[in-house]
Amino acid sequence: MGFVIRWIFAFVLLAATYNPTDWNYVRWAQANAETSLSLTVLFGLILLVGYIIYLRATLRSIGIFGMILILAVVATLIWVLFDQGVISLADPSVNTWIGIFALSVVLAIGLSWSIVRRRLTGQTDVDDIDE
Repeated sequence: MGFVIRWIFAFVLLAATYNPTDWNYVRWAQANAETSLSLTVLFGLILLVGYIIYLRATLRSIGIFGMILILAVVATLIWVLFDQGVISLADPSVNTWIGIFALSVVLAIGLSWSIVRRRLTGQTDVDDIDE
């Protein structure tokens, strides 16, 4: 259940930043930057904090190579679904949602990887500690 919660938060973070609907930070900021600059900056910084948390944890746990590998697996899964006729890639908005889904899976796996590795191997990751 912990992975699902991490995935949902990653998905919400990405979708809140940009999605094909009018309900996202990018479009809201473009429309309201002149009248609500302070709110635009505040919401942008809150999103940035979310990205820093997810990206830092992902880079520390699986690294760039792991991110690319997971993204390749997700992309191949999408390719299989397309090849089997389960999904269609003709609609650009559906493609955007698929991209948000794929990136959110990468971030969720990155944030959860230390927990998964500890359960599989019994080894604990130890962060650098200042003495």
